[in-house]
Amino acid sequence: MASAATFVTTSGSLLSAKTSGAGTRHRRVFVGSGGENGILAYDWDPVNGELTAAGVAAKVPKVAWLAISHDHQFVYSASELDLFNGKPTGEVASFRVDGGELHLLSAENSAGTGTCHVAVDYTSKMLIAADYGGGSAASFKISDGKLSKAVWTETYTVHGPNTDRQTTAHAHFASFSLDNRFAYINDLGGDCIHIYRPDAATAAMTPTGTYSGAPGSGPRTLHFHPNGHTAYCMNELVSTVDVLQWNKADGSLSLVKRIDLLPEGYSGPSTGCDTVISQDGRFVYFANRFNDFLFTFKADWKTGSLTAMKRSNCGGKVPRNFVLDPSEQWMLVANQNSNLLCVFARNPETGALPEECKSYAAETPMRILFT
Repeated sequence: MASAATFVTTSGSLLSAKTSGAGTRHRRVFVGSGGENGILAYDWDPVNGELTAAGVAAKVPKVAWLAISHDHQFVYSASELDLFNGKPTGEVASFRVDGGELHLLSAENSAGTGTCHVAVDYTSKMLIAADYGGGSAASFKISDGKLSKAVWTETYTVHGPNTDRQTTAHAHFASFSLDNRFAYINDLGGDCIHIYRPDAATAAMTPTGTYSGAPGSGPRTLHFHPNGHTAYCMNELVSTVDVLQWNKADGSLSLVKRIDLLPEGYSGPSTGCDTVISQDGRFVYFANRFNDFLFTFKADWKTGSLTAMKRSNCGGKVPRNFVLDPSEQWMLVANQNSNLLCVFARNPETGALPEECKSYAAETPMRILFT
């Protein structure tokens, strides 16, 4: 096929901010869906913490992730496909955001199958894609929102001891250091994080090292604390978090502490999933699946160390992604297996989340993105 991404006109105007009722400002939210509709549109009411469905923004099948440029002009999607443009890869697409609508700009092959994540650098001129099925990664040059063909690709070969989940490498997550000098690929299958120095002019990646996690841990995601020297790696297969020291000189990561997310004595199914850090760096949240909870921690700004506060309800089954809204007064959770978006009121002073939430229907929600 020429492209799996096609623009779909929805009923009503897709406005990124609009006034209704007593002057309430609404904001456009896009939701990546693992179904055939791909990118769903919602209007967000930040006063009442409510979502209103606004149709299909772009019909891109099996969207596993969405990212936005730092000027909020362009959205990028990762489609977890086994075949795109006649090649055994997933799809990476880009869209211009115009009045809350998405207009397709480009769609390119990634390096391998099952593209599950994309990350944009802080200049919005480079994008990296991670391919779960192919155990590979690719980088792309961005020009006015359009993606080049893949500039750099790499296929990983190391795999861990878990015979159910680690028979091959599984690239799962891409990220950039806060100073934009280093790029990272989490390899769930290889129990490691691959570290690169990106070339800002070409988007090519030069390897600089590897962080090795615990055997069988399955490093899934990596998030940097705003203190500039701490990062948190979520380990999917064992539901733990590696608190890491980031070295500015060479981009290396070193283990400071490993935190277990599971309740004492729990032995049922469980996989760690995602991480959210408040803008002020005072609170860090983790989502865990199959026993399905959110876990709130208080973070020390200076050291990045975490103090457990409370496990709480995620509102549904399999919290695939969760985010704070721009005001940080609400936490939104994409519960994949419940087909629900759940909204929790958050106390910005204490970081606390309630057990109760509001729920909204969404087909296989995988990612929540504010424009």
